[in-house]
Amino acid sequence: MALEATRGLHLYLKTLEAALDDEIITDDEMSILGIIAQAFALPEGVMGQCWAILRDQIENPIGERQSHSFEKRRIGDATTYQTALIQALEDEVITEDEWSILDVMRRVMGIQSDEHAMIEESVRSMAAKFENGETFVSRLDRYVSLHPYR
Repeated sequence: MALEATRGLHLYLKTLEAALDDEIITDDEMSILGIIAQAFALPEGVMGQCWAILRDQIENPIGERQSHSFEKRRIGDATTYQTALIQALEDEVITEDEWSILDVMRRVMGIQSDEHAMIEESVRSMAAKFENGETFVSRLDRYVSLHPYR
């Protein structure tokens, strides 16, 4: 089944491209890609087809003009970004690849600085209610200090 040119596919391709920088996709990166696939109702087997697109084995259904229009803000973006951020923070180590993926998501989804600040505050509030909340918040602080909103 051929992939349709959708915003979800565009985000998935950009995120997969960032994950493949080191030519390895970790479990954490797979989780974030899964969040994107689910949030945008992408078809099963999307990863294999996206790999083929990135390797120039099949044509990318998304043209440059569509690409620009897909990088505009939409309802639900902040929630999807927040979910991916939490997923990245849940394990003990946040890899450079995870940081890259989050940066790509933030850029592609057009998350503004004030929205990012609200997402951070929301994550801090949620973390305070859990047993390991302190370490979770320290990982968030590290992420924010190393990858400030640009």
